[in-house]
Amino acid sequence: MSKYKRIDIQRVRSISVQSRPSKVHPSHMAKPVRADADFRTFWESLPDVLKAADLRALIDDIDRAAKNKKPVLIMMGAHLIKTGLSPVLIDLMQSGVIHGIAMNGAGAIHDVELAYFGKTSEDVAAALKTGEFGMAQETADLLNQTVKQCHEGTLGFGEVLGRRISKEAPVYAEYSLLGQAYRMSIPVTVHVAIGTDIVHQHPNASGADIGEASLRDFHLFCHLVSQIGHGGVVLHFGSAVILPEVFLKALTVARNIQGPIEHFVTANFDMIQHYRPRMNVVDRPTRDQGKGYQFTGHHEIMIPLLAAGIRLKLDKSES
Repeated sequence: MSKYKRIDIQRVRSISVQSRPSKVHPSHMAKPVRADADFRTFWESLPDVLKAADLRALIDDIDRAAKNKKPVLIMMGAHLIKTGLSPVLIDLMQSGVIHGIAMNGAGAIHDVELAYFGKTSEDVAAALKTGEFGMAQETADLLNQTVKQCHEGTLGFGEVLGRRISKEAPVYAEYSLLGQAYRMSIPVTVHVAIGTDIVHQHPNASGADIGEASLRDFHLFCHLVSQIGHGGVVLHFGSAVILPEVFLKALTVARNIQGPIEHFVTANFDMIQHYRPRMNVVDRPTRDQGKGYQFTGHHEIMIPLLAAGIRLKLDKSES
């Protein structure tokens, strides 16, 4: 006989499955679709559970923001441009969904290279061996010389680049978030950390010019964030550190000046979930007075899916 005491399993009290609350029912199930199904059929076939349900709920929030004339802001890393998603975001701007974009310095670089040269994203590993990584003179001239123009007036980093692209209309300007946003009077702010971008490696880089232009954009972004209370939406795509930190500081400034800014929605989309986006975008800003979502997946799949769902919702609302 064992010297250890076991629990008397015969004393367990069972319940009926009929009275037990359950989270999944036949109405939540996915529906198989044919290869020739349209997007509406595919969208309605998704199961109504977990992240599929969250994605629908987020799109409802975005649709509600549009109806109530509340801003939808995007914060994005450069990877969205490198994965070919600029046309998707431009379409959302044209549809009146996006009211402001914040990007890091790398986003501006890839956007400008696409607009002027029709290509971007070099082979870092190969170029690093020869000391040629980031040494494209044309790219450095475009960014560093353009940002010097901020001293001529009150423009920030994003606006001065967008103005140049819009005015000069390079061959691939249709793919430029900066240029298309400027044309539509949608503010784009560029938030630069000195030393993180390839154009900082060149002799014509001016810390004073870059810093002043980016600081102006921070002040502009603070104003945009000040408008998100009571129904605005902030979507964050793939910036692990810089933009989550910028958002936290912008929200602090806006609340310091304006008072409570509450009851807004945030969502983080990324390939893996990082600490700062989770805490500084999804959790802390919405705690006790808002709503935050997290979605994990590759941008080149998740962002077109989100955008198509938004368009479908907007079409429904208009019909």
